[in-house]
Amino acid sequence: MKTNQIHVINSRTEPFIWTPAATATSEMFWRWGEDNMFPATLLQMAQRSTVHRRILNDKADYISGKGFSYASGSAALADFVRTANGRGESLRKVFRRLAFDKLLFGNAFMEVVTDGRGSFLSFFHHDASTCRLSRDGNSAILHGEWNRFTTKEMKRLPLYPSFAASRDGTMRSMVHFKSYEPMMEHYGVPSYVAGMNACSITYKTDRWNISRLDNSFQMSGVMILDGSVESDRQASEIVRNAESKFAGRPGQVMFVVKDASGQENSKFIPITTSTEGDWRSLHSQATDDIVVAHSWFRTLSGLDYGAGFSAERVTYEYEIALNTIILPQQEEMLEQLRCVIGKMLSLDASSLDIINIPPTKSNPQYMKVWEARKDDGLDYDPTDATQQLYLSQLLQKS
Repeated sequence: MKTNQIHVINSRTEPFIWTPAATATSEMFWRWGEDNMFPATLLQMAQRSTVHRRILNDKADYISGKGFSYASGSAALADFVRTANGRGESLRKVFRRLAFDKLLFGNAFMEVVTDGRGSFLSFFHHDASTCRLSRDGNSAILHGEWNRFTTKEMKRLPLYPSFAASRDGTMRSMVHFKSYEPMMEHYGVPSYVAGMNACSITYKTDRWNISRLDNSFQMSGVMILDGSVESDRQASEIVRNAESKFAGRPGQVMFVVKDASGQENSKFIPITTSTEGDWRSLHSQATDDIVVAHSWFRTLSGLDYGAGFSAERVTYEYEIALNTIILPQQEEMLEQLRCVIGKMLSLDASSLDIINIPPTKSNPQYMKVWEARKDDGLDYDPTDATQQLYLSQLLQKS
């Protein structure tokens, strides 16, 4: 008697479980996560959860601001702000990447390059996922593929304020920025760590909708096929042929191949569910949890625009975010930058600050036209009679 053959098509694994090749271990560095691949998991999550990625991008933009301000008359500081390294990158570009890494990974790494005389200074951003901390706590180890770690391909840089000589004659050091977390001595933890499950839920609910669309919204079920089979290979072939004809997307239909009895034909048994509302509410709740985990705001995340755009609410939430999140994050990183710049270039960098401009702005009515144009970065002429009018006068005329 032939036994029935049951084949399930396209079983899926968890979306955020990182399964690389065997991870090399070494006593040279502290592992980042249990398998040393925790940054890869965080990056994968950011690439799959839409709300999570939007908040990371927006927070990085707000924290990096619109550029840097500094005291007038400091030509050396002005030059460094315009060009922070030999690649021609501005200080804001380097700072923005550091801010994004610190938000995503809870850690950021910046290489400092100078020479023995201190005649120049350069800042380079390093992808935090390529960096690990040495066991002695005195240096950072860089490697391109940590799941294939070899000492031959690694690079070691001492942590600031220590420097090491390079083959090209320069002196190099690494600055490590990290978010504080109790019991985490070596690596920082991102602020949204409590919302990782919520990020996974939003990804899964999105995938559920995509699966329904790929399946042309056909209901799932069990397809029972009549057929005599002599081997598992023959049964699999029957399943594959049927799947290509009947299944809009693999994974929506489970095929059962059984020996024909002469009384029972092939049939499809649908699996009906009424959980669509539950999926929507689950997605909505997970979205709210992600925003809360980030200590962020719905309006600044672009989540409430469907109910109408409110410039007043955007400005109000931005003011709260500026004083509670943006400015503290900026100061934490700027403190280190000012220290390095001031020491290496022998100048006063205490005036270095970030220019913060709100996403929406309205000029007060008591401003004159030329003052408003100046504040908006436009050409202005204080001697022009038409620009001597107050904004309130223009409103009255309109």
